[in-house]
Amino acid sequence: MRTPPGAERSDVAPPSRPVLACTLLLVTGLLAACSGDAEGPSGTDWSPAAREIDGLTVLAESDGDGFRLHTGSGEKVFIPGVNLGSTIPLLQPGEVGKIPAEQFRTWLAGMGQLGVRAVRIYTLPPPGFYQELAAYNEQHRTAPIYLFQGAYLPDESYIEEGRTLYDQELDEAFGQELHDISDAVHGDLTREAAPGRAGGTYDTDVSEWLAGWIIGVEWDPAGVERTDEQHADAPYRPGEYFVASDDATPTERWIARHMDDLAGWEAARGSSAPLAMANWPTADPLSHPEEPRESEDLISIDAMHVLPTDAWPGGTFASFHLYPYYPDFQRYEPDIQDEQWNGRGDPYAGYVAELREHYAEEMPLLVTEFGVPSSLGTAHYGPLGRDQGAHTEQEAMGMVADMMRMLEAKGTGGGFVFIWEDEWFKRTWNTTVHQDPERRQLWHDPLTNEQWFGLVATDPDPVADAAAEVVDGENGFDYVYVWADASWVHIEVTRADGVPDRLAIEADVVPGPERADYRIDVDTQARTARLDVRRELDPIRLDTPERPYRPDQDDPWHLYSLITRGEFTFRGTDYPAEFQDVGNLVEGDWDPESPDFDSMSTWQVDEERRTVRLRIPWSMLGMADPSGKTALGEGTPAELVPIDGIDFRFDADGVSEELAFTWPAWNYTTYQARIKAGVDVVEDAFRDLAP
Repeated sequence: MRTPPGAERSDVAPPSRPVLACTLLLVTGLLAACSGDAEGPSGTDWSPAAREIDGLTVLAESDGDGFRLHTGSGEKVFIPGVNLGSTIPLLQPGEVGKIPAEQFRTWLAGMGQLGVRAVRIYTLPPPGFYQELAAYNEQHRTAPIYLFQGAYLPDESYIEEGRTLYDQELDEAFGQELHDISDAVHGDLTREAAPGRAGGTYDTDVSEWLAGWIIGVEWDPAGVERTDEQHADAPYRPGEYFVASDDATPTERWIARHMDDLAGWEAARGSSAPLAMANWPTADPLSHPEEPRESEDLISIDAMHVLPTDAWPGGTFASFHLYPYYPDFQRYEPDIQDEQWNGRGDPYAGYVAELREHYAEEMPLLVTEFGVPSSLGTAHYGPLGRDQGAHTEQEAMGMVADMMRMLEAKGTGGGFVFIWEDEWFKRTWNTTVHQDPERRQLWHDPLTNEQWFGLVATDPDPVADAAAEVVDGENGFDYVYVWADASWVHIEVTRADGVPDRLAIEADVVPGPERADYRIDVDTQARTARLDVRRELDPIRLDTPERPYRPDQDDPWHLYSLITRGEFTFRGTDYPAEFQDVGNLVEGDWDPESPDFDSMSTWQVDEERRTVRLRIPWSMLGMADPSGKTALGEGTPAELVPIDGIDFRFDADGVSEELAFTWPAWNYTTYQARIKAGVDVVEDAFRDLAP
């Protein structure tokens, strides 16, 4: 289905269930608002029913008895939620203040339609978020969306050599950020916007729906280790609301002090909500002797060492970002392999169960990030096929729904899907050095899995004037057409005498004497297709520069692949590098409106129209930044090469045609937002677990 460049497009899949009656249609970069009633099933009431305890308003309590959200229909002990990112396509996360209120309105309406009961945000958004949250919840009194408010470190310089969390500038900046966010939640803040932070007048009080706080970051091992070594004798005074234990580390004491400060500001406003520190497996309190990477089991930050006093009735919880594919101890640790889920041993379930048990005496475990991405590329293989990418949308949604149900069954207090909408700015370790980091947000790379975790897809529209064609060409080519959007280069080849048995495509990308830098071979009879890269341009060399990086190192052409784990030696055993052969192209239908939609597909045959179609990621044609017309050159590190375009050569059963493809550089493009295929099973999980 050819779409001419610049044409309006609506890649919006129809709702798979009546409850998803809203249309997530993006117009010039903004989602149109959803309509319809997002109230829950009859007989349910999720309206807030806060209690007063010792003079404080307490909407939720969290302690050794679990997490309890007080609502009009009783205590809710499992909270299914979603994380909301701090940007939209084309913006960097530091441009959070540019997100308009209309965008938040649409996001919240979509969440309500899906049955989401809570949204977790990571930092202070612009005032429009709180305005729209209050407006939505006032309109849906019995089915509001509760808020889990986060606070990042505005200064993360503790990760740098010689710096620690106790550095005065960093310490004071975090304290001020916590104070500002507390004021904002209560509608009592005015501050100037600045690079990397939102500002404005915050005059909307959303504390009525504030169900929890999560402060901090995924703690850096080297920075934490340095903090603990350099500040072992740092003075500490127990707080009124949170106290670090005698065996707490300097990092834990630092976190406890900031948690106590935040609790004090909240208590002064008459409010107490569960307050937690962020954490992730790299800093968990458990021992992982089977973890092959020292940095993944180097430090421990334990919420059991930072506990609330009786003056803080909201309590605390263990907040963890837990993914099923990393770290690698999930593959090898024997004690977690046999935990049962869906009739089989499940190491992810085993790890969740171990963490929950560690904290059970004092607090519940809430998994505040989990999920898998629906990207073409992957960055790591995980147990039971839950890899960090290389999933169709339907597969990813099925895994998310299954993990949500598992988290509830294993006794956690909540599960928050990562993330609501795909994020273009994200990077991942096995593609980041292949890209221009300053312009990553301007295109949407199918190989960078971190960009594809959303429940909502952000499909780019065709780039204006990015097209070339040959009509009624020589040698039996009826039509050759190449066009592009911000993710893919689309190629269509139509022959007068039918679909060719073999189609070879060469792409000359960077200047030089070589005839081709990338080549594609399609065998329509065998139903196979592959993309190869010239050895000198193979990007894997950039990920492993100090050794031969693959078995076919010396071959002139390499199957395009991504490295998913480097080689290593652990306890005398050599573990080889692992790869994803993403150059083995997938045949299928990439139209989201088709019942046969396969988001992983990259080539197809249309027998009726005598056409072979392909869609190739810009990155698999060597582009470090298509928006700036910059290609990845030779060398290590790679030279970034400005180019005019790509010269294509087509050979169909021995007959040739050529086409020069150029496009304008862009700083702006439009995109269409749509709920991903297969999301109905996620909706079912939300509604079954939070009726």
